[in-house]
Amino acid sequence: MAQIMDWFYSHRYTIGIVIGVIFGVVARLNMLRTDYRQYPTYPHGKIIHISLGVIAAGLGAVAVPALLDKNYTAVTFLSLAAQQFRDVRNMERQTLTKIDELELVPRGAAYIEGIAMVFEGRNYLVIFSAFVASLFSILLAWYWGLVAGVLSIFIANYFKSGSNLSKIADIEQAPIRLDGPDLFVGSIYIMNVGLEDSRRKIQEQALGFIIKPKNRNSRVTLANLGQRQAILHDISTLFGVFRDEGEPSLLPMAKLEMSSGVLGILLLPQEKDADRTLIALHRVPVLESAVRMPSEAGVNQQKEA
Repeated sequence: MAQIMDWFYSHRYTIGIVIGVIFGVVARLNMLRTDYRQYPTYPHGKIIHISLGVIAAGLGAVAVPALLDKNYTAVTFLSLAAQQFRDVRNMERQTLTKIDELELVPRGAAYIEGIAMVFEGRNYLVIFSAFVASLFSILLAWYWGLVAGVLSIFIANYFKSGSNLSKIADIEQAPIRLDGPDLFVGSIYIMNVGLEDSRRKIQEQALGFIIKPKNRNSRVTLANLGQRQAILHDISTLFGVFRDEGEPSLLPMAKLEMSSGVLGILLLPQEKDADRTLIALHRVPVLESAVRMPSEAGVNQQKEA
């Protein structure tokens, strides 16, 4: 028994690095999903991100022995890793921007930046998981490293996802109304539809929804053009869009009622299912770049007081 314990102690750095890398890779696999947006693509998009996850896991695990041996110069490679992951973010941004030019309902710059930010941030979560698992394995024992690694994956899983529309707004279906060429969703004016054929298609295929912000912060967030475009793109990806190139009158739209901050949504899905569309709207992500907190400003807090 003593010999086994001596062996574990003498190889504690190797064991810690291996455990750290394993949990780092597991954390990346846990955060890697190809969902209805089909991004990252399968298989090559996934291969790229898994490979980067292995690199990030190795960096996080190796950092612990370097620190314990007081080899502080070696830890500076983490700054190089940060630069590499920023390049990953830039690569994702450029790729998605090129793809967006071919979308019938584009994502928009804000949505693309949010996706690129997520892929960069998840590599840092991988480093965190690998670092924690390696640290506990080396300082305490390998089984404590396993416990710490499992906990770190739960923490990474918590931070991997953000908010959705259901948390900031109330959503309900609203009737589509055509007053001559003027198109309304509920009482919100959307646009002027001049062609009779387009009006007929809208009456047959369109769905209307009203999104009511829950507070003043939500009102400003919904007013963001990037957030509106993200809503239209997500629903069009899920249910298709009843239009082709060169038909601007059949483009899904989101218009704001200025007096109340209520957002009117006009959708033209290929699969017209109001109930499923309502559920999907509740799950649309709230973009980090669109979130605004005017109530937290000192001048507004003084006014409320």
